[in-house]
Amino acid sequence: MHCPFCGNQETQVKDSRQCEDGAAIRRRRYCSQCGQRFTTIERIQLRELSVIKTDGRRLPFDRDKLARSIRIALRKRPVDEVRQERLVNELVKTIESYGEQEISSQFIGKLAMDALRQVDSVAYVRFASVYEDFREIEAFSKILSDMTSATGNFKKTSQESS
Repeated sequence: MHCPFCGNQETQVKDSRQCEDGAAIRRRRYCSQCGQRFTTIERIQLRELSVIKTDGRRLPFDRDKLARSIRIALRKRPVDEVRQERLVNELVKTIESYGEQEISSQFIGKLAMDALRQVDSVAYVRFASVYEDFREIEAFSKILSDMTSATGNFKKTSQESS
């Protein structure tokens, strides 16, 4: 592992721990050249996945992009970091176990929307508004009425209902 501070190729692992419910390993590293410490996280990757965008482009699947989207939707909502990380891990596991090497961005978006709908209704609407590219207020009204008629009321977050 290269040192991010000086570029030295010889770094030492000082500590390793499981994190993210055993789905990743967190390693504390030390650079013998500059003395700086840094952390790396290693995750299991079952296969190289490609995302087929709506315009036909194929891009490598980016877990961090999915995590950023989920975090943006959940910003300032009562869903803690651990729950958010679990949600992302579950989504990635579902995507990887789908069995295909190429997955449409629509499939990933629908999975994320379904997961957010179960966790937080406001985050679901936020994500849907970007994913579905809402341009008119009627789109918001429609999704809110669909949610109300489907559940009788909005789904509360797990923390609100606790």
